[in-house]
Amino acid sequence: MIIKGVTAEDFLQYQKPSMFIICPHCSFKCDKENGTQLCQNWPLSKAKEIEIDNDVLIQRYLSNDITKAIVFGGLEPLDSFDDVLTFIEAFRKQCDDDIVIYTGYRNDEIEDKISLLSQYKNIIIKFGRYISNQKPHFDTVLGVDLASNNQYRVKIS
Repeated sequence: MIIKGVTAEDFLQYQKPSMFIICPHCSFKCDKENGTQLCQNWPLSKAKEIEIDNDVLIQRYLSNDITKAIVFGGLEPLDSFDDVLTFIEAFRKQCDDDIVIYTGYRNDEIEDKISLLSQYKNIIIKFGRYISNQKPHFDTVLGVDLASNNQYRVKIS
């Protein structure tokens, strides 16, 4: 799997302590639609890519008594869909903990990917592009503030 980084114990992205996997690619669709560079993740695009075996990540997760979920974010996880799906397939062979995917896509843009992901237990997706100057709103399932009023989460399985 190619990533930009991993945080072994993250307490900011989800209500449960999580392993946060930083995905390496993004089309920067939010910036293109807004006509300005507003993405807080731009610096990640210049960070070095890391190749790490899924089994190494999974064993690191399983050996940690604190973490209770996996969160994919950073850049755009669904722009690295094959890697994300391959990881989930391997992870589900060993663990049914929650997997949260932060995406800037709308659900109607990625119905094919949602269909594939819905085959696995406990998948939660946060949908919606970032729009500047919006009032954040609290999501009770994620346990975090979402930055734009068009952002929402769905437990797809």
